[in-house]
Amino acid sequence: MLTTNRILVVEDFEPFRLFITSLLLEKSELQVIYEAADGLEAVRGAQELNPDLILMDIGLPGLNGIEAARQILEHAPASRVVFLTQESSAEVVREALGIGALGYVHKPRAGVDLVPAMVAALEGKQFVSGGLEGPSVG
Repeated sequence: MLTTNRILVVEDFEPFRLFITSLLLEKSELQVIYEAADGLEAVRGAQELNPDLILMDIGLPGLNGIEAARQILEHAPASRVVFLTQESSAEVVREALGIGALGYVHKPRAGVDLVPAMVAALEGKQFVSGGLEGPSVG
């Protein structure tokens, strides 16, 4: 990650969104360009700003994260999506990766897994938090 990567953060719980944003500010190669609190706002922001990476929760008001990501990837296919969520079922992990997301980070593991997931996604590789029942990734 030698160039500056433009990040959109989508999280409806403001204290957690601020925590994630503050973590990203510590990395000079990352620039948070937009924050959204719901899925519809995320779709609008992604269409207008075409971010390099989108960190997105799944349980969002208005439009859930999976449907928002599906719409975003239709209109901004160069954007990489990493889900950052409490959802841990194998079915949800499979659905998220099946729509084109490259990362799936379980919120309790964000401190350990978020940066590696972002690096992997920006390199076009998949990353799934350890302990989740999703498909094996290599």
